[in-house]
Amino acid sequence: MFEIFKNDQPAQMDVKSLRDAAIRFIKEELQKSEGGEGRNIRGLQLFISSRLEEKHIYEAALYVGEPERLKEEIQKIADDFDMDLPLNWTLEVSFADEAPTGSRRASELALALFIKTRENLIRKDLEACIKILNGEAEQSEYKIHSGMEPMTIGREKKAQGSDGFFRVNAIAFPGDSSNEANKYISRQHAHISWNSEKGSFMIFADEGGVPPHNKIKIKSMNDDSPFKLNSTQIGHELKDGDQVILGESAVIEFKSVSQEAIR
Repeated sequence: MFEIFKNDQPAQMDVKSLRDAAIRFIKEELQKSEGGEGRNIRGLQLFISSRLEEKHIYEAALYVGEPERLKEEIQKIADDFDMDLPLNWTLEVSFADEAPTGSRRASELALALFIKTRENLIRKDLEACIKILNGEAEQSEYKIHSGMEPMTIGREKKAQGSDGFFRVNAIAFPGDSSNEANKYISRQHAHISWNSEKGSFMIFADEGGVPPHNKIKIKSMNDDSPFKLNSTQIGHELKDGDQVILGESAVIEFKSVSQEAIR
């Protein structure tokens, strides 16, 4: 189950001091993990549980919304201490009241760190829910789980592609619906799949979901700028609360259900 972590950080802390303390905490935990060798580390997840009045300090200190900046600083530390992190390691920073089991909690900061390794990514068993916020699908929500086959999304249950072959859409928006949003969804619009390397669900555009055909735009809770999928090869890592616009106005929402099986 999730473990609630408390806000017992010092009452006063400026941005630079907080950043230095967070980097030191991450460095110490990396040195403890995997015997100080980072080759088995696949990614880091940093969870922030600050009080509302301190949120802006944490946002500035940890570059929330710009994880690459914090990742660069962590990479420098890893290089200095010969931690040998893999080239494709990932970093996620988010606000949350709870952190997954197995997270390491900072003693004087409102932070918890979960270190993704090959072992816990393979053993992770996650569930999530896709909710239909606008448009009319066959169901109002769909459950998805790690290890699943790709879940296809499109107009009509059976859709024929330009190659002449048919596919069955797991999330189907009937074409004869009176809902206007359904008209702008492609028959082969998108699919959601599980990425064991990242330990997360990914959404990809299919043939009909990229220009010059229909659109796919994703809006995350902590990001004011929507992300557009312009290629069938480059997907988007779904995060809790992400909303996805299909076509002109159909909207689906990604919600996490459980992470209790992380070991």
